[in-house]
Amino acid sequence: MTGGRHLVIVESPAKARTIGRYLGDDYVVQASVGHIRDIPVPRDLPAEMKKGPFGKFGVDTENGFEPYYVVSPDKKKTVAELKKALKDADTLYLATDEDREGEAIAWHLLETLKPKKTLPVKRMVFHEITKDAILDALQSTRDIDSHLVDAQETRRILDRLVGFELSPVLWRKIGPSLSAGRVQSVATRLVVERERERMAFVAADYWDVTGTFAADSSAFSAKISTVDGSRVASGSDFADDGTLTARAKSATVLTEQSSRELVQALEGAQARVTKLDSKPHTRRPAPPFTTSSLQQEASRKLRLGARQAMRVAQSLYENGYITYMRTDSVALSKEAIAASRAQASELYGSEYVPDKPRAYRSKSQNAQEAHEAIRPAGDRFRTPAQVAGQLSGDEFRLYELIWKRTVASQMADAKGTTSTVELALEQNGRAATFRAAGTVITFRGFLAAYEEGRDASRYSDDSEDKRLPQMTEGQHLQTRELLCDGHTTTPPPRYTEASLVRALEERGIGRPSTYASTVATIQDRGYVLRRGTALVPSWTAFAVVRLLEEHFGTFVDYDFTAHMEQQLDRMARGELGRAEYLQDFYRGDGSTGPIGLKPMVDDLGDIDAREINSIAIGEGITLRVGRYGAYVERIERGADGEPVEGADPQRASVPEDIAPDELTVAKAQELLERQKDDGRVLGIDPGTGHELIAKDGRYGPYVTEVIPEPQVDDTGDAGDAASTAGARSGAKKTTKKVAKPKPRTSSLLKSMDLATVTLEDALKLLSLPRVVGTTEDGTEITAQNGRYGPYLKKGTDSRSLETEEQMFTITMEEAEKLYAQPKTRGRAAAKPPLKELGTDPTSGKPIVIKDGRFGAYITDGTTNVSLRSGETVESITEQIAVDKLAEKRAKGPAKKPARRTTTRKAPAKSATKKAAPKK
Repeated sequence: MTGGRHLVIVESPAKARTIGRYLGDDYVVQASVGHIRDIPVPRDLPAEMKKGPFGKFGVDTENGFEPYYVVSPDKKKTVAELKKALKDADTLYLATDEDREGEAIAWHLLETLKPKKTLPVKRMVFHEITKDAILDALQSTRDIDSHLVDAQETRRILDRLVGFELSPVLWRKIGPSLSAGRVQSVATRLVVERERERMAFVAADYWDVTGTFAADSSAFSAKISTVDGSRVASGSDFADDGTLTARAKSATVLTEQSSRELVQALEGAQARVTKLDSKPHTRRPAPPFTTSSLQQEASRKLRLGARQAMRVAQSLYENGYITYMRTDSVALSKEAIAASRAQASELYGSEYVPDKPRAYRSKSQNAQEAHEAIRPAGDRFRTPAQVAGQLSGDEFRLYELIWKRTVASQMADAKGTTSTVELALEQNGRAATFRAAGTVITFRGFLAAYEEGRDASRYSDDSEDKRLPQMTEGQHLQTRELLCDGHTTTPPPRYTEASLVRALEERGIGRPSTYASTVATIQDRGYVLRRGTALVPSWTAFAVVRLLEEHFGTFVDYDFTAHMEQQLDRMARGELGRAEYLQDFYRGDGSTGPIGLKPMVDDLGDIDAREINSIAIGEGITLRVGRYGAYVERIERGADGEPVEGADPQRASVPEDIAPDELTVAKAQELLERQKDDGRVLGIDPGTGHELIAKDGRYGPYVTEVIPEPQVDDTGDAGDAASTAGARSGAKKTTKKVAKPKPRTSSLLKSMDLATVTLEDALKLLSLPRVVGTTEDGTEITAQNGRYGPYLKKGTDSRSLETEEQMFTITMEEAEKLYAQPKTRGRAAAKPPLKELGTDPTSGKPIVIKDGRFGAYITDGTTNVSLRSGETVESITEQIAVDKLAEKRAKGPAKKPARRTTTRKAPAKSATKKAAPKK
């Protein structure tokens, strides 16, 4: 388009800069910086509206559920700048994202800026920010899709109604500052239910036997399959209550004694090949990334949280490296398919590209998001090597992941053979069969570019990539070794961010644009805590979920929540009216099926708050969620089992580092016993005259001083008896409060115990931080105990100490020597090798196996090779190590992305407020 001056509005400044480079001087590209309007909370409503129909929710539930929108104060300047630019514009292009949220932002901009009726307003959409895509979008504009806007507005109104109706119930019955949400509460319930399964889990012990067998010079291992005609039970045969499942009732559970007796009976017996099966193995590549699969794979392979992955993806999209990152489509455009096939052929060879392009279809039926998978932008992809100098660390790693997945999706199948062998051993009246399976890849296909990660499983599969020697049925093999090994079943694994996103997606809960924010919200609210990559629910989450399950079960029901998403999809397609659905949802008298949030809240009845906040641990011990955290309680009972009249219950705080499934009866009893020493007086501090006591708190045992309340007279003078007497005789009262000093407090060292800590120990602890000495320039060096252990501090420079005792013994001379050494920045001293394997024939250097940050690895000091899953240090021989190092050298060094001195921050869409006319 030429002539005139055109205003293009996008969400973010980074996006504006990138698009601005592709358009001529006739175009002005400005950013709204996310949302410019939102529904205000009731306290932020104008005074005249607080008593009206909008006063409770910011939504008029009596008149079509009309929301009241205001522009955020921090967007006043942005709106003013947009209005100023609009005055000189001949055309307005609303170029926000192409999903529902982007459509709603475009509508809000139109409602707020109020362009002249004669000014052309065009909705401009694109799924990648390349020059061709932007110029094409200018030629194929459309009007704002009111159905998409309705779906997004309804989602926002639903969240407001659920949150503002249910959250007050949580405040009254559990605690302040809690919140309920349409999707967040369901996600929290998933995590809590998994923890309940772990708490109810009963471990079972079982044994198996592994044999090492030799065919000619090749040896392989196989596991026992049957003993005396009965199948041997494995971990998957046990139910979570520790008993065998119904299908495994006839299986034999080997014990330590029975497995050792079997090994003794079969020792020296020859093995005979009774069954040999080999069949072709074919594996297809995974489809290109959707939002959820990208978040899952970024978590598995890159250790990025869902929110962090989306922030990095947003930056890549806005700067023109990838297509739109909020999508549930796995389809690729014709241009993308051609680009993928061309690069696969160029980089790996024509034999790695199938004759026909691959087509992928989404399982989801909704059409709310972009209509193409996440892929590198453009009709010819930039390889990771080409962008290495342009992207920062996380940006490069995520781009490389997206590039590999996209190219691999159009590559040939991986092919190979899967072999299974069964061996029979008979001797001394005992019989057993052993089984081994292995897959040999003969053509890597797409695996040359990319292999999808997998979540941790309860039952490991060690058969993958195991190579078996050539054998024939009836052949006799030498039995080199039989080893018995004990196992204990494990509880269901906790959710990680990746597996929780997958669980939400599988159940149809939420949408691509909401997964990251949902996972982040339940952590920000304190309902879910991270332990490594695992998500652990807090005890507060247990109370919240229980209340919602028992009194608002509909709203945390997985099927109901998924059904709501389907109704929003119908609305986005124009098949369902907004007011109709909201009326049904809120009052339960619509045509889409009774729900009725308001009647449910109005008819709530009595809720026993104490019962809601209680969980039985066992043997008369109950966990309760209190105002200051979780604690266990035990009521003293007589011989008849009834509570002893007048006896005070025993209570003990539960430290936050104890996960719910770790609070066993034994652990609870330990906490209660330790609590008996809580508040134990250790003695008097000779320096202050204050009592010192030992206590047990939420963050573990500690010592503290007891500071008496200051005595204040009526004239404001502390401790003056004459003034006090004068006040009592009728003088005018001028009472003045005296601030109570904060008591000194210090956590116990790891070597100390609450039951045995002494006055001397307490005085040492309360002496911290200890001044070690003063440098020549007058800077103090102090010894302190911090979150990550003991350390020295000199100004802003710190050095870690090796032991806690050093805080009390280190001298100034020793401290200066420590500061004279280069700062290690957390690097620990080098560990000795796990195994030494001789000399590498190529490099001439010694080969060792070391323990690294990500596990054991083989190295000759120059080339490193990580041990694969299933490989053990003991199984690696010198020849295996030499072969692995040679293979790694042949591949060449991995290319590392160049680090940039600056990083981009992608602004997220954020809800904002400011006075504006309602819709």
